[in-house]
Amino acid sequence: MTAKVGVVVFPGTNCEHDVVEAVDSVGGCGRLLWHKDTGLADVDAVILPGGFAHGDYLRTGAMARFSPIMGAVTRFARDGGPVVGICNGFQILTEARLLPGALYKNRGLKFLCQTTRLRVASTGSVLTRAVGIGDELNIPINHFEGNYVCSEATLSELRETGSIVLTYKRNPNGSTSDIAGISNKKGNVVGLMPHPERAAHPLLGSTDGALLLKGLVGGE
Repeated sequence: MTAKVGVVVFPGTNCEHDVVEAVDSVGGCGRLLWHKDTGLADVDAVILPGGFAHGDYLRTGAMARFSPIMGAVTRFARDGGPVVGICNGFQILTEARLLPGALYKNRGLKFLCQTTRLRVASTGSVLTRAVGIGDELNIPINHFEGNYVCSEATLSELRETGSIVLTYKRNPNGSTSDIAGISNKKGNVVGLMPHPERAAHPLLGSTDGALLLKGLVGGE
């Protein structure tokens, strides 16, 4: 059965159509959800895509967490539903407390738009279950506030529970412990700064992002 993936659109989101096309290309069925919706219909997974939700006022993701749809996303996640936040979506997930830590301004205070090499650190998440530990992926980043920070206690817990899912081979933004993506303890909620939808077709220079999206839509 084709997995239906809801892609949430906030005012300022700009990667929603890229995500839908990438999801469709790996066998899923992407559909757009508006941030004022109060339900998720009958989707099998949810993606919060990149962009500048609500103009990134206050802090990135700080206003988006109060959008009506986030109540439904939170319930879906707590019931075990797969939820992935990409870039701005990752920031929203931390603001909504669905993931620990926070995203700060990049080291050097520069916007970064470049391909990065990642290492798969865990296969226990809905996004990395189709790849292997130690696999290396080429996937672009496109952010100014992608520096992941957390307390020592949180970092220790992330390590103990296998919740660090992706790390940078060469840290571009100062992120704690080279973290590029994390999950919750169950592995059903994942946030990552790199954009897998921008590495899902040969014409984009890499198809490594498709491996992650296939895991999301294809199941175990």
